[in-house]
Amino acid sequence: MTPAGTRSPRCAQAPPRRGLVLLVASVAWLLGGCAHQTGDTVRITIWHQDRIDVRVVLEKQIGRFMALHPGVRVEQLFKETEELRSGFIIAALAGQGPDIVYGPSDQVGPFETMQIILPLEGIFDSTWCSSYDPLAMTWYKGHLYQVADKLGNHLTLVYNKKLVPVPPATDLEMIAIGKRLTTSRGAGRGGTYGLAWNYTEPFFFIPFLTGFGGWIMDGEGRPALDTRATIEALRFIKDLRDVQRIIPNEADYEIADILFKDGNAAMIINGDWSWAGYRNAGLDIGVAPLPKIASTGLWCGTMVSPKGFSINANVTQEKKKWVVELIRYLMSEENQMESTRELFTMPTHMRVRGSEFVRNNEILRNSRIQIDHGRPMPVAPELRAIWDAMRPSYQAVLAGTKTAEQAAHDMQAMALQRISEMNE
Repeated sequence: MTPAGTRSPRCAQAPPRRGLVLLVASVAWLLGGCAHQTGDTVRITIWHQDRIDVRVVLEKQIGRFMALHPGVRVEQLFKETEELRSGFIIAALAGQGPDIVYGPSDQVGPFETMQIILPLEGIFDSTWCSSYDPLAMTWYKGHLYQVADKLGNHLTLVYNKKLVPVPPATDLEMIAIGKRLTTSRGAGRGGTYGLAWNYTEPFFFIPFLTGFGGWIMDGEGRPALDTRATIEALRFIKDLRDVQRIIPNEADYEIADILFKDGNAAMIINGDWSWAGYRNAGLDIGVAPLPKIASTGLWCGTMVSPKGFSINANVTQEKKKWVVELIRYLMSEENQMESTRELFTMPTHMRVRGSEFVRNNEILRNSRIQIDHGRPMPVAPELRAIWDAMRPSYQAVLAGTKTAEQAAHDMQAMALQRISEMNE
């Protein structure tokens, strides 16, 4: 899940090896939640960063697993995204940490670089893997490192049906609806906006980058930011605010979220992690694919990331069989069906994907369309360097201190510099 915060989902950069031994030695003893075996009881720990409603479902499923296997105790432990990634790296390098680490696929790259997760192709057989969407299997450098029970972590257009009965199909329709619904006070406090989203963060910029034909990396995994597509996308978002005036002058994640929940924004661009919260807030929401850019004929495509399970490289051979059994259980058809019904997340099990519930549910049907318009999130550690390189120049365009052309050039230069520093 992308955190409900103001920062972009970022691929955790592996800490430099210089001084790492001292760091590990000094903090490893502080790390709790490490699984172990005591007497006849096998203890398994999962670290994850899921929101509370997902944790409730997971706890139910873990409880049923333990009822089937009385000699196994399973504990789930929530950690914030950055805390989970850096904490797991430190703990695993010290020979400790949770048996299972759960999260989006972009954490695979840093974990593989540090050699702290196991290759899974020899653990989960090909027949079992074939029961799942191929996107559920995250391969990196020739090995399978994550098996996922959910697919998505993607942005969509969420709209308040009370205000927007029919969602826009193109950017021109989106602007027209936004103008109609933005009040005369829209630029000031207490106004109503046609659209709100966390437009100051690079991750939320990606749909418009792709809509204008761009992407953040080329086919060789190098930054690809100094392009006409980047320039046009930067101009487009600035134009939505300064010319069309359908979005707030300033909006981070929390501001946009509150505006939408309070009925002061008719539409919001947000991820699949947000839908349950909007429904719980009493909103009659619709979920639609992000619009097509009329001038290019391209759909706004988001980054798509499976969320799933990786196994700590320190797991003993004896315990591994129970860890594998637990993962297979949590990814079962029955449990994925339960999660899909309660959370409206996109399942990876092919039979659940083809179920009547998924086929007939409006939210899931449109979610799938958006996934099909998207592209897999890169898992290489260099992604974090690219996020960090994009942010200052992107925000400078919004502040009016850089042109779009200069920002695209500077993003590329800084990304190359940061990646070079990472690899020193």
